[in-house]
Amino acid sequence: MRRYNGPVQNDAEHKETLRNFSRDIGIELFGVADIVPIRVEFLLHEDLKNSLHRGIAIGKRVLDTVLADIDDRPTALYLHHYRQLNFFLDRGAFLLAVFIRDRGFRALPIAASQIIDWENQRAHLSHKKVGRLAGLGWIGRNNLLVHPEFGCQFRLATVLTDMPLEPDQPLDRDCGGCFNCLAGCPAAAIRPNPKDFDHFACFEKLKEFKRLGIVGQFICGVCVKACRPPFD
Repeated sequence: MRRYNGPVQNDAEHKETLRNFSRDIGIELFGVADIVPIRVEFLLHEDLKNSLHRGIAIGKRVLDTVLADIDDRPTALYLHHYRQLNFFLDRGAFLLAVFIRDRGFRALPIAASQIIDWENQRAHLSHKKVGRLAGLGWIGRNNLLVHPEFGCQFRLATVLTDMPLEPDQPLDRDCGGCFNCLAGCPAAAIRPNPKDFDHFACFEKLKEFKRLGIVGQFICGVCVKACRPPFD
């Protein structure tokens, strides 16, 4: 049932309303993606994903003081911060979805970090793909979304919706001459050409970190720390 009795808004006005709400709850990155080209990849019920045509990418930056604790492997401090960022983004995505619902539209928050296909290491969707379509950055050599100002030093969550929203456009950029992430990668998984990223080597190193008891989750953070502008 429609609960919102405010003025009728166009696509751009809806978007600005959501951007302002997101900012008010502490979200630092916000963009809207046309998800029609990629929603076939989503691990969701067919009727559900086909009824939602916009993806709202929301993000929160990683504290540089936490990254400073990382050398060649993840740390307990980084793991705790990683989890807190995920909790924050999950809460933000939930609040944003409720805000949209209360305006008479459908919205589905997708967890910041929830693997549902362990064999293939897949979540319901790829936040970085939604973020790229939402104009927040490009896929870098380290296989992460790179923001022109913040590098890879942020976390993402997504809200899917049928609210009419003006989509952002992907950035026509890349890492340029920056190769900071290559030298420090403990798995030697990063290559000059982003398409040559070695997913297997990366995941094997993450499993090693977990097996050795360094952290209890498949995370690293080394290339996140290394990724910072300028990208020329």
